[in-house]
Amino acid sequence: MEMELTKVEIFTDGACSGNPGPGGYGTILRCHGIEKELSDGFPETTNNRMELTAVIAGLIELRRPCHLDIYSDSQYFVNGITKGWAEGWKRRGWKKADGKPALNSDLWDTLLKELARHEYTIHWVKGHAGHPENERCDALAVAAYQKYKK
Repeated sequence: MEMELTKVEIFTDGACSGNPGPGGYGTILRCHGIEKELSDGFPETTNNRMELTAVIAGLIELRRPCHLDIYSDSQYFVNGITKGWAEGWKRRGWKKADGKPALNSDLWDTLLKELARHEYTIHWVKGHAGHPENERCDALAVAAYQKYKK
């Protein structure tokens, strides 16, 4: 008998002051009506790194395979997974189709490994458009990098 996977929602956002510059991420995990918020900041990073780190932070909290609904305003993350870009970069030794190095291969590699443990659906949400969880994740991300702003 197959066990039903626990349903978990993951909401994510990354933010950067300057690109590169101080950055942070915010993540909300929701399961059975219980929420957990995660965030951290970094002194020198990029927005795309923070977007990917936000998703990874949520995934590494999960102790067993789950059915995930992942919500992100990052086209970079969403397209990287749903359009198979990251898998293609990995197959080519972390090179893009034009032969140039794929950026953030360390994070993409971790992301692909973590996602492989789960069933998931990825949802793109418009950023800064009043989506409550996206707005909260943005606030967490901005607060996280404030300590590094000069």
